[in-house]
Amino acid sequence: MKKILLIEDNADMRENTAEILELSNYEVIVAENGKAGVLKAKKTLPDLIICDIMMPELDGYEVLYMLSKDEKTEAIPFIFLTAKADSSDFRKGMNLGADDYITKPFEEMDLLNAVESRFKRADAFKKDFKTTLEGIHEFIDEASGIEELEKLSSDHKTKQYKKKENLYHEGDYPNGLFFIHKGKVKTYKINDDGKELITNLYHEGEFLGFKAILEDENYKEAAAAIENTEVIKIPRQDFLDLISRNKEVSRCFIKILSNNLSEKEGELLNLAYNSVRKRVADALILLEDKYKKDPGNFSMAISRDDLASIVGTSTESVIRTISEFKEEGLITVKGSSITIENSDGLRHLRF
Repeated sequence: MKKILLIEDNADMRENTAEILELSNYEVIVAENGKAGVLKAKKTLPDLIICDIMMPELDGYEVLYMLSKDEKTEAIPFIFLTAKADSSDFRKGMNLGADDYITKPFEEMDLLNAVESRFKRADAFKKDFKTTLEGIHEFIDEASGIEELEKLSSDHKTKQYKKKENLYHEGDYPNGLFFIHKGKVKTYKINDDGKELITNLYHEGEFLGFKAILEDENYKEAAAAIENTEVIKIPRQDFLDLISRNKEVSRCFIKILSNNLSEKEGELLNLAYNSVRKRVADALILLEDKYKKDPGNFSMAISRDDLASIVGTSTESVIRTISEFKEEGLITVKGSSITIENSDGLRHLRF
């Protein structure tokens, strides 16, 4: 049973609101003022807090501020319940980190819908995501489902990028977040010998460029379209404003950053210890896991230079290995297009 802390100084409002929530099978803890509410929040660690604004001892803004400074309570969803409907009050609450805002008097279903919506969103981000490529993609999918983030991307026009055209270059200052509407994008670095190494792959529905924005640093890698691509660029400040007022989005991107560290560590180990054959097989499986949409054998057109950049070896070595895989019946090749005929064989390749 979900546990809700209701902080409300008006006895009648407190009793009526608590009754509505209890009839909807929520466990309700009540506090008669802001100070008592902070103490009960830290003691009981509820799943959700509903709090009035104008109260004695501590007002709602002070309650939210104090709880946001405690690591045990900072992530608890927070809904303001108030008779004040001025837009400045709304902005102040949201800027402090509130998740929603319900104006009194309210309809019963308005309250219950707001509560249910908060729980659904919070639950989506409580689950553990594996520190693997698949886990990161799953987490990004959850982030992409956030209403505010979707609205943010829909407010901006798409820009067309031709195949091999750069979205940004290494060393550029990050002035926006990129959302891929259609197509595929790679990020890459150029080593001292002038060779390209692909550091990540992205497809439609994914965001890129956020790490440089959050770290306030220039891009440490370049990004280019693998095929003709449509991208929505979200201005830097719009994105920063969003994550500053939406706890789920903020936590999402923090987790993505921490997960990326584990993923890159695994990639370095593969480069250090796996054979070229194993690394080429892993690269083909990565492409399949990343881009396969339809049932049946996966097929994708990719240059041997790009494949070599993913693997971290020479183009000649990739071409030779691709020929071996073709002879072994693991893949078929037609021009630049590679079709995986035996996915399990590639996944379980030992050397």
